[in-house]
Amino acid sequence: MECKEHTGCKSQDKRKFERELEKMSPFEIKNRLIEMAQEDARKSSATFLNAGRGNPNWIATTPREAFFLLGRWALDECRRTKDVGDGIAGIPSKEGIGERFRLFLDNNRNAEGADLLRGAFEYLIINHNADPNDVAHEWAEAVIGDQYPTPDRILHYTELLVRDYLAKEMGDCQCDDDCECKEGKDCGCDCKSRVYDLFAVEGGTAAMCYAFDSLYENRLLRKGDTIALMTPVFTPYLEIPHLERFGFNVINISANKIEEDGLHYWQYPDEEIDKLRDTDVKLLCVVNPSNPPSYTLSEHTLDRIADVVHKDNHDLMIVTDDVYGTFVPEFKSLMYRLPHNTMTVYSFSKYFGATGWRLAVIALNQLNIFDALIEHLCDKNKKALNNRYGSLTLEPEKMKFIDRMVADSRMVALNHTAGLSTPQQMQMSLFAAYSLLDRENVYKTRMQTIINNRLDALWKTTGFTLKPDPLRAGYYSEMDIMVWAKRIYGDEFCEFLAKNYEPLDFVIRLANETAVVLLNGDGFAGPDWSVRISLANLDRKSYLKIGTAIRTILNEYHDEFRGKGGQAHCATK
Repeated sequence: MECKEHTGCKSQDKRKFERELEKMSPFEIKNRLIEMAQEDARKSSATFLNAGRGNPNWIATTPREAFFLLGRWALDECRRTKDVGDGIAGIPSKEGIGERFRLFLDNNRNAEGADLLRGAFEYLIINHNADPNDVAHEWAEAVIGDQYPTPDRILHYTELLVRDYLAKEMGDCQCDDDCECKEGKDCGCDCKSRVYDLFAVEGGTAAMCYAFDSLYENRLLRKGDTIALMTPVFTPYLEIPHLERFGFNVINISANKIEEDGLHYWQYPDEEIDKLRDTDVKLLCVVNPSNPPSYTLSEHTLDRIADVVHKDNHDLMIVTDDVYGTFVPEFKSLMYRLPHNTMTVYSFSKYFGATGWRLAVIALNQLNIFDALIEHLCDKNKKALNNRYGSLTLEPEKMKFIDRMVADSRMVALNHTAGLSTPQQMQMSLFAAYSLLDRENVYKTRMQTIINNRLDALWKTTGFTLKPDPLRAGYYSEMDIMVWAKRIYGDEFCEFLAKNYEPLDFVIRLANETAVVLLNGDGFAGPDWSVRISLANLDRKSYLKIGTAIRTILNEYHDEFRGKGGQAHCATK
């Protein structure tokens, strides 16, 4: 039935329902949309296409082949120590294990994954002066999983490999190998220090939880403090600060500005970045490249944030979530631009197709603002924190913030059993080594090509124009439907849309009529009429269909507009 008050909508109840639905996380709304889309697919010849979630439909095979080959060898090592029979063996013995590992690789030189294992093994020995027995023994115990993680923060050789991986992929400086910055000294370059402590965690989601929890527990953030979010942003960053426990005052640093040509470039105006000059802003959270727009911070924005910190807000804490950095050529993270102020979250899940492995790290420079701020807390807070961590060390006041995070992740009392499982850390090591040994960036080039081909297919069939941009990662695409409605059909049509429909109506109609599931961009603090499309989990042909479906629904709205007496507009792209 037509609503008497608002032409174009079916009923007041429909709009009320959509307004209520918009209060939910887009990931929860997605479940409703999936039900609608599957129902439409059952009733029609449409193919159900879910581009709402960023789980990739690829995997990196070589690091997994290396993992399983390593497991074969490690089991042999266990049986070599003690073979009781009945499925019972001993644990790996360290003496002579390095040579036995090399012999195993010689005897299995043609096995899938053998080259990576040998390359990673020799990389550690050559580049980090590692003892072959130490490496092989850590790897054998790690893949078997027979010991608690030791050290609990991250295994020694996992940390070395992942630290080097981050330096390669996150944009570390290109100093000579003998530069003093490798030893944590200030060499005068932008990086200040290349020495990072890492904490291996159960995926990027765990990293987020641990970061907020420890910032709060260590009095670096208090209830009601002001924090800033660079938006649009992954929804948990929007939701966590408003939990009753935290109750933070949140300001948005927005990239939603429409430029003079009427398009979004998803970058941050200077006046938005300058909000950070207010010293009341204690923490900045940024996903770089962004989710959902999927653009990396420009060099100008990186410089602007650095200027803010150096001139005005020296104690600004920064959490940068850089999971999509590997999809941008020459990516540069804030972790190397502002190493003293930045905590980095990096997950291996998307790049290597490993969401089920739950592999991520938190990285902190050994010289960091978090430790410095704890040192300058008042005596009352210091005493409380000394009591909190006093069961772990005789000098709790000297405990580094990243080690406090490890303890907090197990409510302090279970610190002795903290740490990511060792098989997970072993797979993480092999992912990192795979990238380090891929000096021609063959895997990275392939990944970026896959994403760009899908992105081109999506936009090709919408009839919209996607301009080239070297800052685009393309893992997601955020389309502002109202921008294209204006460019193609004019202002009057846009006014009709805004008056008669809720923004969520577009994704609901897509699901109901075309069996396509997208997420609403406003749920990520994006423009009201924007939609988020994941380019990760469907093939290229599917994105051609999705682009067609988006344009079809927009045209349907315009047909309704014309049916209500709206004036036609000369179409432009």
